[in-house]
Amino acid sequence: MSRMRKTIRTAAAGLVMLAMAGCTAMYRNHGYVPTDEDLAGIVVGVDTRDSVAESIGAPGATGVLNDSGYYYVQSRVRHFGAQRPEVIDRQVVAVSFDKRGVVSNVERFTLEDGRVVPLTRRVTSSNVANKGFLRQLLGNIGQIRAGDFAS
Repeated sequence: MSRMRKTIRTAAAGLVMLAMAGCTAMYRNHGYVPTDEDLAGIVVGVDTRDSVAESIGAPGATGVLNDSGYYYVQSRVRHFGAQRPEVIDRQVVAVSFDKRGVVSNVERFTLEDGRVVPLTRRVTSSNVANKGFLRQLLGNIGQIRAGDFAS
């Protein structure tokens, strides 16, 4: 009987430890942002795209246009139990260039500086609405001609 009690106690202790581990917050870091010391080495009006990439590293993202800037983004996300992950810190360093490819501005933004950008979902409607699989499959019978296979 004492062996069974010991097994039950061990199982209960294991369950308590498992429950406590599930309630522990986990933090994940994503991305890279250069330090202030690294950014101090960039001289506005002197450095170029190549010298910036060489001194502080290649950016995680670039602008849409060639004349746009480099963007370094770093996020810290907290995962807690079954809750949705929450971004607790985000930093963005934006290095802007002029048309000649020379640095025109260096800015740092944080999560507090940001704005929520609503994304629109544009979906192209298909022409198979209200048609089942068999109707789609059998609907092509008689539509195929021998000339469709000739090259």
